[in-house]
Amino acid sequence: MSIGFVGVGLMGGPLARNLIRAGKDVLVFDLSEEAVKRTLESGSTGKAAGAIAELSGCDTVFTSLPMPQHVEGVMLGDDGLLAQMKAGAVHIELSTIDPQTSMKLRDAASARGIGFLQCTLGKTPAHAEKAEEPLFIGGDKALYEQLAELWPIIGSPSYYMGGVEASCAVKLISNMVGMANLAVLAEGMRAGEKAGIEKNVLVELLQDTGARSFQMDVRGPWIAQDDFDNRFGLDLALKDVRLGCEMARSWGLDLKAMEAVLDLYKQASAAGHGKEDCNAVYKVIGS
Repeated sequence: MSIGFVGVGLMGGPLARNLIRAGKDVLVFDLSEEAVKRTLESGSTGKAAGAIAELSGCDTVFTSLPMPQHVEGVMLGDDGLLAQMKAGAVHIELSTIDPQTSMKLRDAASARGIGFLQCTLGKTPAHAEKAEEPLFIGGDKALYEQLAELWPIIGSPSYYMGGVEASCAVKLISNMVGMANLAVLAEGMRAGEKAGIEKNVLVELLQDTGARSFQMDVRGPWIAQDDFDNRFGLDLALKDVRLGCEMARSWGLDLKAMEAVLDLYKQASAAGHGKEDCNAVYKVIGS
């Protein structure tokens, strides 16, 4: 099986490296030469593509890109990759996108005789590097089963979600809840400061209470140490919460807490923290 991989950044890079480490032939494209170089260092079966069109002959093409419009720009249209791929090939979409975009990609692939699966990812780049990333996969079940050998290589466990809409939704809901937890944690830490509690001490104490969460375990210590280096960028978090709120609105849901969280991340981005880690939302609490 020949594999093409578009986008080898924070999330795509680890998955492409896992495939290369497993001895799969992977043709890699990314606008960042450094990202491509790092990916190819993982094994001899990886090669760099000079242009996206070079991936058109691959049996399977993965895309892992920041925004829905980036995926559409690569795959759709007369010059898009779908128009050049061979019938019977498969497009596996890894990005965090909205259900409407995923359905558009699915329908465009189907019209060309190309298979499509939406495979959203549940945890962090560190988990992805170790193939410990939960996979939420939607699309044709027979195709999901046909590609069974790939799933444990790129992540684990894999969950078949049914339709592509469910695959997108579970990731957006996960990120909305996670970013809401982070915003509440940031507010709690600001409140702790007012009470005279040192930040590292507060995180340690809260971890022994019902306040404990994944975000507290991972990002609480970073906030306490004023570490805002970008692991998952605030602007990407903002994008995910925005897409999740738009999804909910399309269903007639008024998620008041999530809408308040969206406003807070918008404020942090407008304040210039978009390229920092999403924990930089802490910086605008109380301002």
